[in-house]
Amino acid sequence: MQMPKPSDADKERFRSVVPDHPEVVVKPMFGNLGAFVNGNMFAGLFGPTIGVRLSEEDKSELESAHTTQPFGPEERPMGGYVGLPEEWNDDPSQAEPWVAKAFTHIAQMPPKEPKPRARKK
Repeated sequence: MQMPKPSDADKERFRSVVPDHPEVVVKPMFGNLGAFVNGNMFAGLFGPTIGVRLSEEDKSELESAHTTQPFGPEERPMGGYVGLPEEWNDDPSQAEPWVAKAFTHIAQMPPKEPKPRARKK
């Protein structure tokens, strides 16, 4: 499975569209970035592509008005996430409202419980 690496500019662009909210945590994931609220990921960066997890209604609205793309590895895209249009990479302000919608949607979910660590044998 090929894991594309985002450039520093891609990472900065991603951080610039993530809501400035005290509950938002941005952390590395497999060489890329993920944005989380209450332990649940609402947006991610995979190479240069920003992906968001939207409500079905918002996802339908986005897909009907814009050319989106699968988010994640080509052979196994992440279910529930949609990759924002590539042309928005040049104008991140277009991505910002969709990332905010994803944050609002996922912030309503119950906090994710941390998985128990496996005991050493």
